[in-house]
Amino acid sequence: MKIEISADKRTLQGKGASRRLRGSGKVPAVIYGGEQAAQSIEMDHNDLFHKLRLEAFHASILTLSVAGKKEPVLLRDVQMHPFKKQVLHVDFQRVDKNKKIHMKVPLHFINAEISPGVKTSGGIVTHILTEVDITCLPGDLPEFISVDLAELTAGHTLHLSDLVLPKDVETVALAKGDDLPVATIVIPRSVLSEEAAGEEASTEKS
Repeated sequence: MKIEISADKRTLQGKGASRRLRGSGKVPAVIYGGEQAAQSIEMDHNDLFHKLRLEAFHASILTLSVAGKKEPVLLRDVQMHPFKKQVLHVDFQRVDKNKKIHMKVPLHFINAEISPGVKTSGGIVTHILTEVDITCLPGDLPEFISVDLAELTAGHTLHLSDLVLPKDVETVALAKGDDLPVATIVIPRSVLSEEAAGEEASTEKS
């Protein structure tokens, strides 16, 4: 998904200026990184608020247009109001297409309903991780990584080493030798109790 956002240059600095900016429906923001100096910008609050609800907005290379000049950036930080639905500040980082980036991308779990642990054993899938740290070049950044649960049986766990990653993408933890658990299937006590009761009944009959 290609997402483009627009912003204007921000000249006034300080808490008072930021407060007035928010009062007028704008959000103060900053772009940093690369060989250029950090740049203060302002963005439309409603447009930004709705884009922040998109999963891909947090794990994609974004096209940021400032006064007509476009550049690729990553969303790096979002400050929200403690109880209002208000964005207080956002940080964007410039992207160099030739340098690897470090990002958290969401995990999408598929085929849980046909896994033996669920279909046959009546188990429940527990998501231990919902996102994963990866490194790759900007052009190789996936919006998400699929976790296929089709073969997962009850009592077993999928680890990072079991994931099928896109080409030239690697997980940070696994590169450090830490094969983290991703998902497991647990049998609920109610199911175990029913099975035990069924076994007792069949034993008594025999």
